[in-house]
Amino acid sequence: MLNVTLQKVILMSLAILVTPFCRGQEIIKETKKELLSPNGDFEFRVYQKELDQGGKQLFYAVKFKEKDIILESKLGVLIKNQLFESALAVPNDTTEYWSQNLDLVGVSSDQHNETWEPLYGERKEVVDQYNELTLHFQKFGDQEGGVEEGHSGTSYDKRQQYEMDLVIRAYDSGIAFSYSFPETKNGLFLHITGEQTSFTFPAETYAYYERWAQGPYERRPLEGWDEESERPLTLSLKNGITVALTEARLVDFARTKFRLSNHQANTLETSLYNTVDVITPYQTPWRVIMAADTPGKLIENNDLILNLNPENKIENTSWIKPGKVFRSDLTTKAAKEAVDFAVSRNLQYVHLDAGWYGPEMKMSSDATTVDPEKDLDLQQVINYGASKDIGIIVYVNQRALAQQLDELLPLYQKWGLKGVKFGFVHIGSDKWTTWLHEAIRKAADHQLMVNVHDEYRPTGFSRTYPNLMTQEGIRGNEEMPDADHNTILPFTRYLAGAGDYTICYFSNRIKTTHAHQLALAAIYYSPLQYLYWYDKPGFYRGEPELAFFDKVKTVWDDTQVLHGEIGKFITVARQSGEDWFIGSITNTASREVAYSLDFLDKDKSYIAHIYIDDPSMDTRTNVRILRYTVNAEDQLRFSLEASGGAAVHLSPASGSGKIEKLPNGSL
Repeated sequence: MLNVTLQKVILMSLAILVTPFCRGQEIIKETKKELLSPNGDFEFRVYQKELDQGGKQLFYAVKFKEKDIILESKLGVLIKNQLFESALAVPNDTTEYWSQNLDLVGVSSDQHNETWEPLYGERKEVVDQYNELTLHFQKFGDQEGGVEEGHSGTSYDKRQQYEMDLVIRAYDSGIAFSYSFPETKNGLFLHITGEQTSFTFPAETYAYYERWAQGPYERRPLEGWDEESERPLTLSLKNGITVALTEARLVDFARTKFRLSNHQANTLETSLYNTVDVITPYQTPWRVIMAADTPGKLIENNDLILNLNPENKIENTSWIKPGKVFRSDLTTKAAKEAVDFAVSRNLQYVHLDAGWYGPEMKMSSDATTVDPEKDLDLQQVINYGASKDIGIIVYVNQRALAQQLDELLPLYQKWGLKGVKFGFVHIGSDKWTTWLHEAIRKAADHQLMVNVHDEYRPTGFSRTYPNLMTQEGIRGNEEMPDADHNTILPFTRYLAGAGDYTICYFSNRIKTTHAHQLALAAIYYSPLQYLYWYDKPGFYRGEPELAFFDKVKTVWDDTQVLHGEIGKFITVARQSGEDWFIGSITNTASREVAYSLDFLDKDKSYIAHIYIDDPSMDTRTNVRILRYTVNAEDQLRFSLEASGGAAVHLSPASGSGKIEKLPNGSL
């Protein structure tokens, strides 16, 4: 892969910086800078312009493979400070535009290239390579100034100095930028009321709009939105490029969504949940722009979100163990039956859901003890599970967590629990965002894994604290979405990270086929993968296709998206050791899908265990099982039923001579 030199990254010919990046007001020549990704595919251009009303504003634009993906758009942070207001002596409605009129006082650059191994993930190794450009800005508040004696007897410049760095990283998978406020002599307090950060797209761009984290998707043009849209926000451009907007390293700031600009066409603006008060030094979360020729490449590149977070902070990680989870009813008898079922079906955990300690919505419910009205001996269940090597996870609502967290965590560790599912967490505000991530840190201190439920969406914190195993923030099988929705999720929600979709099987409320549900276990990534949601051990009647759930893993050595179109179909292949697991699903239309097995080891033969819908099967699940010997030269071709799917397990064919070879190299 070609590495662009630092000189080329920063110093570009003025001839390059022409339209469409230079519209309207005059660009300030000395502020024009460019940053290229290591392979040169992404071009980020940044500059200031003289405004018609006076002053100057920061702008940027982005190209991918020489195609416009972000046209000229604003950058900046909206900050309101009393010192700054008094210095300007202007009306309050304009004092928020703190990032206007900044003076560029320096530029620094860096390059980074390393490979790291996550504790678990969608890939065994993650490449972290980028070129970085930092623009250093400053301005003074009180222009009249003067010198004044400080408390320690030393003198200092009375003028309030404001500094801001714009930090930009260009990866081969996308662009990220963040606003950083260096430490100042007097510990500057910042009241952040919003951002000017915007994203102007070429005409005829369509977005996969989603109002809330557990909401449905709609494909909409960039017009007529009444409300904000969730992130990640995936967009299809007329030039064939697929773009996703999201954020990374959100741990102590207000959550961002996207809203339409009311004064500029085809433009999205960042919308913060609330104002934020910080003291310098401080760096905002990363604003992220991903782009790819095909939407599947966005999925293959989603490690960008992890790369924008600090490395693992947990020294001893031996207790962090991904696995498959079965939910139990809340009695001792049912929980022990669930443990036995987990053993028989190669599951690793049993989950006790809401209600075990009392009504979860009541502040009076005490999560340190089992509800006396429940016939549940929790310690007996924990001990029984441990004897069978099955861990127990419990649900706790945020009402109880907020009241009792420091009491609950050491108690749960003493009991022998393996994890906690945080329920109905409040998200959005900087207060509760900070609380949540601090709670995850505290859980790590007590060797407890965490699954965060309801509206929370990941921004990469599981790299820093990998006890954060998974999270909801998804319209999953608690809502029973249709197959159209399921074929949108991989290209949208799953770009952010693991999702707890709660895969079902026997429930008669699912709106897809059974093979579709099987395939989801390979397509949807979650280190704690909940299977058989709404099912009970007694529902199982010897269905042989459940061997796929038995064998499938939850973390992977490699992930490849073999093909897919947003809202239509997708096929994902994931590797674990020498085995591969492949899931294909279609939307509510029937479909022919085909893919090559050329990703397999060229020197090996494999047994393809195929699970596919077949309405002619005289069984209650209508899943047919096929087995063939295959190799890297073969191709699989399926006729998928409407809302259907196909799941495939490929294992080395050592000593399996009795299994028929795939006919004519294609099925």
